[in-house]
Amino acid sequence: QVQLVESGGGLVQPGGSLKLSCAASGFTLADYAIGWFRQAPGKGREKVSCSSSDGSLDYADSVKGRFTISRDNAKNTVYLQMNSLKPEDTGIYYCAKRYFCASHTSLDWGRGTQVTASS
Repeated sequence: QVQLVESGGGLVQPGGSLKLSCAASGFTLADYAIGWFRQAPGKGREKVSCSSSDGSLDYADSVKGRFTISRDNAKNTVYLQMNSLKPEDTGIYYCAKRYFCASHTSLDWGRGTQVTASS
């Protein structure tokens, strides 16, 4: 069955970096878009970045220039490199499988990994 497993979260000081991984199984990663989403305490879930099957990428304005999404289809893994982290980046980060980055809904979700940027 389809599985998405996030890892790489943790506690980091503001200005620090983390690299998240989303390990996919049960489907052919190259055929789908994978998005990264986050949910801060008391707030709704927002899309952070997305990697489509045709190689196009998109980012929320709040993370442009600081976060980089990439994928390795051979390893069935999508990454999110997060640099210059800010306290407002704190939240649970999820990866999700979509047909397209522009899709309004996601097909499957991981369970999330906690990211905390705090001194």
